[in-house]
Amino acid sequence: MAFGMEYDVLIIGAGSAGLSAALTLGRCLRRVLVADGGPPRNAASPGVHGFLTRDGIRPAELLRLGQEQLAPYETVEVQCLHIDTLTRQGKGFCATGHGTADDTPITVSARRVLLATGVSDILPPLPGFRELWGRGVLHCPYCHGWEVRSQPLAVYGQGRTVTGLALLVSRWSRDVIVVTNGPGHLTPNARRRLRREKIGIREEPITRLIGAKNGELRCIEFANGDQLERAALFLHAPQHQRTPLAADMGARLTSKGAVWVDSKLHTSIPGLYAAGDTKPGTQQALLAAADGNHAAIVINESLTREECPK
Repeated sequence: MAFGMEYDVLIIGAGSAGLSAALTLGRCLRRVLVADGGPPRNAASPGVHGFLTRDGIRPAELLRLGQEQLAPYETVEVQCLHIDTLTRQGKGFCATGHGTADDTPITVSARRVLLATGVSDILPPLPGFRELWGRGVLHCPYCHGWEVRSQPLAVYGQGRTVTGLALLVSRWSRDVIVVTNGPGHLTPNARRRLRREKIGIREEPITRLIGAKNGELRCIEFANGDQLERAALFLHAPQHQRTPLAADMGARLTSKGAVWVDSKLHTSIPGLYAAGDTKPGTQQALLAAADGNHAAIVINESLTREECPK
């Protein structure tokens, strides 16, 4: 590609949100560069669920189809790029980075930027969590509850977060046990609610998770040697942004570290937008794709107003 060329829109991130935005902007005849920085957050999962017409599709296949469907739109480019810096340049932006395959330095200017890089999950530093992530260790019952329905399940965490998630997971299985890896910091009311739904509580320290060869969970091993057989474990893991670009520019973040946006997906930085898991809200591939479409429409209309002043 011709580095240094100006684009209407630079989309940073090539997941469901980024590719959906690129599709809509391509259909608007906008010159777009999509910077694909690498595998998505859900790469370890065997399937994307709840995505209309694509229920159960492998994450990599969903993105392959997304890129394939961009091919007719000659104004859209997808490149394997990691964007390192983003700065204001007049009314637009200048981005610098490098190719992910060959480290070739790049500089790109764009009138608008859409952040669609998503988040990374911070898993407990215990053996098994990372190894079983996406198959035996799961983050979302809406995404994976059906696949483990009516089986013995565990929910990991402490306090209000684990209480809410355990009550939700109990809609998919009547055999749910909360494991807290030490004191659960559960209020008397939380314990009462869990007890009413027949959800057990294990507050012993955990040594590791033991999985099967296919990556599914077999059991949870406690420090006292006990093993609790479970088909899967759910948790709401803390998260951090996969890129510091928004923070480096001084964009407003929420108390949980998401990039703040208004109702039009505009960040606190003029011309900088965010979609998908980068911003606050429910995290699902289908919702991220909808976000990308919404952002693309807003961005195109912003550019049109700029091109057709009153």
